[in-house]
Amino acid sequence: MRIKICGIKTLEQAQAIATYGATALGFICVQNSPRYISSEQIKLIVDGLPENIDKIGVFANESVEKIVLISQISGLTGVQLHDKESPEFCQELRQELTKIEIIKALRIRNLDDLENAVIYTNYVDTLLLDAYHPQQLGGTGQTLDWNLLQNFNPGCPWFLAGGLTPNNIIDALSQLKPNGIDLSSGVEIAPGNKDLDKVARLFARLGMGDRA
Repeated sequence: MRIKICGIKTLEQAQAIATYGATALGFICVQNSPRYISSEQIKLIVDGLPENIDKIGVFANESVEKIVLISQISGLTGVQLHDKESPEFCQELRQELTKIEIIKALRIRNLDDLENAVIYTNYVDTLLLDAYHPQQLGGTGQTLDWNLLQNFNPGCPWFLAGGLTPNNIIDALSQLKPNGIDLSSGVEIAPGNKDLDKVARLFARLGMGDRA
């Protein structure tokens, strides 16, 4: 199972989290986010990470040209689209980024939102399901209604996100079978500042504590 820790801002925390066993790290490329990090800062972190760690840039309502440029400067291996990007936008981005994973994040309120999510499977590599919040795009600490996802089988890999913490992760995984999990606020002291004790506890709960 893939384990993505999102909202990374420092090399030291990135390296520590990679050591615990994370398979992917996420970098927020949305300038009005408290977790924002510049492409130059991302590049410094990426250069200090093992090659087998996925480096995912998170974008919201950004142009194809800007996403491509930041991806190239930063050395990203994947991009996550976290706003209202259409399937056509995803297809256009795929034509430009042929060797980079494209993840479409969707905020789920009801079954209609899940049906909309499945539409994207023809245009992206991976889905990410997050909790809905009317103002914030992510990192809210709110959980999804896991009951909605009991029969979710989109035909492509998917991440479960939204309010996951070391305390509830086993409960979530006992009910659902995502291909990956994505945590941000659930392992933070403050936005962008990860609590390494919580990260260690997460991996211990997942049976990976011996990597730390």
